[in-house]
Amino acid sequence: MSKHGKILVAMSGGLDSTVTAVMLREEGYEVVGVTMKTWDYATSGGSKKETGCCSLDSINDARSIAVKHGIHHMILDIRDEFGDFVIENFVDEYLAGRTPNPCVLCNTHIKWEALLKRANQLDCDFIATGHYANVREENNRFVVSKGLDENKDQSYVLWGLTQQSLSRTQFPLGKYRKSEIRQMALDMGYDELVKKSESYEICFVPDNDYRGFLKRRVEGLEERVDGGKFVNREGKILGNHKGYPFYTIGQRKGLEIAVGEPLYVISIHPETNTVVLGKEEELNRKGLWVRGLNMGKYAGLTAPLEAVTKIRYKNAGTASRLYQEGNRMKVIFDADVKGIAPGQSAVFYEGDDVLGGGWIESSFEV
Repeated sequence: MSKHGKILVAMSGGLDSTVTAVMLREEGYEVVGVTMKTWDYATSGGSKKETGCCSLDSINDARSIAVKHGIHHMILDIRDEFGDFVIENFVDEYLAGRTPNPCVLCNTHIKWEALLKRANQLDCDFIATGHYANVREENNRFVVSKGLDENKDQSYVLWGLTQQSLSRTQFPLGKYRKSEIRQMALDMGYDELVKKSESYEICFVPDNDYRGFLKRRVEGLEERVDGGKFVNREGKILGNHKGYPFYTIGQRKGLEIAVGEPLYVISIHPETNTVVLGKEEELNRKGLWVRGLNMGKYAGLTAPLEAVTKIRYKNAGTASRLYQEGNRMKVIFDADVKGIAPGQSAVFYEGDDVLGGGWIESSFEV
């Protein structure tokens, strides 16, 4: 009988998940390691060698690490679920003129569901991952909060986790800095893991060319969308573009248009295959609407609330006021915010605590 119970740990073969698994085993948990196969990059037609958490090398690394530490290990093939849900959403969002956030969607609807299902089958009390975040119980709610290391904090991508999922989730790395985790890995003898570069690419687009992925995924896409117009906010035609799905809000590089001053994508209109360009200051917005809410610290808001809202993973966040209307949130910022992209996540914070989050539906200026 283990000291703390049985815990299922997501092991990618990387530094963070390795330290997580070994740390929990040393604390007295009975650890079961699981490596999830979410994507087979060879089927996408990309040119780059398969890398990252789904590669054969990473799976083999995770297995050998588990064997070394006496951890039972298994591979969980969730390619079908991942492809049907995450990939189709990724494509559909770009075709709708939005910028998708597949990692949040995968965490919420695929990885945690797969982990909890397998944890139930194996009679595991908890699941754990190598995310830099914290979770605690307060006032009968499970609250996600920022990790100690602000540069590595991953609470932003966890806003979609349900109360049920959080009730059985542990984030052992949340109370450590990345430098401390690297030292732990060195002390364990994993010098190679410390040297291994971290990937921030989308797992199914490891060459970071989402435009190429869309072209390979959607037959005839280039022909369907080629020849659309770049216009300014007054509707004046500035030139031709290669198709609205290949542009994102805030983009400046790669527009291949010269008008004597830098221009940015400020809005996208799929129905007319039109991309609106403007000066940098035209990206400024005063507020936004968020759909598909998942509330964390509080079950919901009955009155307006002051919070800090982040619109991107590496965004520092901006002071704001929240107004909940059913399953939507109206956010009014204290200062202009630049480059709000529909389809991305907006996450609300009270101090270090995640109040909740949702998908950016639209933005407004007044």
